Amino acid sequence: MLSLHDLLRQRVARIPVTQLLVSTNVLVFLAMLTGGAGLWHSSNSVQLAWGANFGPATQDGEWWRLGSAMFLHFGAIHLALNLWALWDSGQLVERMYGHARFAGIYFCSGLAGNLLSLVAHQGLAVSGGASGAIFGVYGALLAFLWRERGNLHPHEFRWLFWGAAGFAAITIGLGLLVTGIDNAAHIGGFIAGILGGIILARPIDLTKRVSQRSRLFAGSAFVLAIAILISQIPAPAYRWSEEVLMRREIGEFLRDDAAISHAWLNILDEGKRGSISFDELAGRIDTAVGDRYEESFEQLSHLPPDPALPSAAAVEVLRHYAERRRDASRALAEGLRAGKTAPILDALEMEKESRQLTQPDRVGAEKPKLKTEANRSSTEPGDGQ
Repeated sequence: MLSLHDLLRQRVARIPVTQLLVSTNVLVFLAMLTGGAGLWHSSNSVQLAWGANFGPATQDGEWWRLGSAMFLHFGAIHLALNLWALWDSGQLVERMYGHARFAGIYFCSGLAGNLLSLVAHQGLAVSGGASGAIFGVYGALLAFLWRERGNLHPHEFRWLFWGAAGFAAITIGLGLLVTGIDNAAHIGGFIAGILGGIILARPIDLTKRVSQRSRLFAGSAFVLAIAILISQIPAPAYRWSEEVLMRREIGEFLRDDAAISHAWLNILDEGKRGSISFDELAGRIDTAVGDRYEESFEQLSHLPPDPALPSAAAVEVLRHYAERRRDASRALAEGLRAGKTAPILDALEMEKESRQLTQPDRVGAEKPKLKTEANRSSTEPGDGQ
């Protein structure tokens, strides 16, 4: 009696889908390294830029993130463990189901796992990884082995079935104990894989037919589960496009502020040298400082007013800062035109206090903290943010 491995190799010699998936994950990881990701750890900002699953972004019209997140990994260890599991199980499952059916199981499991992750974490976790899809492959493997248990050698069945079941159970159990592991994606992918294995069943003996009742039951259960998940998707905490806009405006403001501050110092130096009149000095302050801070204040004031946006507090700080520096420059210009020392000194003190009070350079360094979940099939945690 041929072993299951030998029998499957005779039926399907090549495994192009498994090879393509492994290669794609490696290439994406290498591309991320060139785009700012770390070898051992990637920040949330990098993961988000490359398409991680995150409620405010995914639900803001970027539903493709449910798929793109399947090819992102948070570090080399995360990638290596996932690809080891994919290669080990994919060779068997691709031969069990055929290339197209295997691809269908893989992608449907990954999508279902990421959808459950979105619901379970209320859209607040940044998640990525191939292990939701890989758990689907293990689910399909178990479905095949259980259905064909009568056609397999008892020792081979026990070795494969309980080995795969034990791997899944231990990994999910560890996910309950270790932070940063997205168990929701694992469980969602695993269940989807079992149902997919029933729906797309292909028996070892091709002369036999699979029960249509079991296919119908599994298909109905899968559709119902997806419908329930979709109905339970929480309202996003905020719109990611608005947060991206705020971050862009903050970056532009900080660059402008550096340029304006440089211009301010140059104008003050000219005033100290006495090379221009007070009226000319006041006009330059109005044009190079006051008007520009007025423009920055207006731009910041027109940003979305949603206080739930992570950058909302930073924008409010910068808006107050722009207002104070605008007022200080206006007061200084008026004092120069009037030729009165006291208002000039008061304006300079106001400008000094505004810089000490708000310190916008610190605002630029702050990043909203987001919970990280890696769809790992290992005990490695996420970045803990």
